[in-house]
Amino acid sequence: MTIHKEGYASLAISAIVLLAINIGADIFIGHEYSWIKTGIIVISVILFLIVLQFFRHPSRHLTKNEKFIIAPADGKVVVIEETTETEVLKDRRIQVSIFMSPINVHVNRYPISGQITFSKYHPGLFLVAWHPKSSTENERTTVVIENGTKTPILLRQIAGALARRIVCYPKAGWMVKQGEELGFIKFGSRVDLFLPLGTKIKVGMNEKVLGGVTVLAELQ
Repeated sequence: MTIHKEGYASLAISAIVLLAINIGADIFIGHEYSWIKTGIIVISVILFLIVLQFFRHPSRHLTKNEKFIIAPADGKVVVIEETTETEVLKDRRIQVSIFMSPINVHVNRYPISGQITFSKYHPGLFLVAWHPKSSTENERTTVVIENGTKTPILLRQIAGALARRIVCYPKAGWMVKQGEELGFIKFGSRVDLFLPLGTKIKVGMNEKVLGGVTVLAELQ
């Protein structure tokens, strides 16, 4: 199993802390309570494996087709609705949101190829990812990508109650390719896409999707 680079520091810290706890238990807990030491070892291994799976980075065969908008994240589709995007595009859009649980792969990918025309980080709250105001009040990063026909797609990474760090790589002016890594949200959260009206949605509510693989929509 490959580990994503964003997990190296977290895994190292986790290993050091858990090792220190086990060394302390071995020093201060007597032999008559060896079952407690065993319990601490078992719990430590389980906790480390949980953190390890957060940062797994499986190889997969990516879908590459510029007619399609590909899922930017693993997870479950929790929103498909027409709404007004108020931060950048300021027009009516079809919003498609994907909820990433702690057991999902947390790598985020570009849904289309094109040029980054906007990229901005917003500090904010840590409401649960399904809260109606999480899209506008939580810590988040907004990215706009324009494809070859100058069709803008807005993507928003949103932190949740557990996710306390959003990693977003692109800067305004970058040229990016569909399926490449856009960033990483630690410990799960949500990704919103704001698509042009008339876009043909290819997924349904509560459908599970794979980042870089599942076709979310078709541009018209």
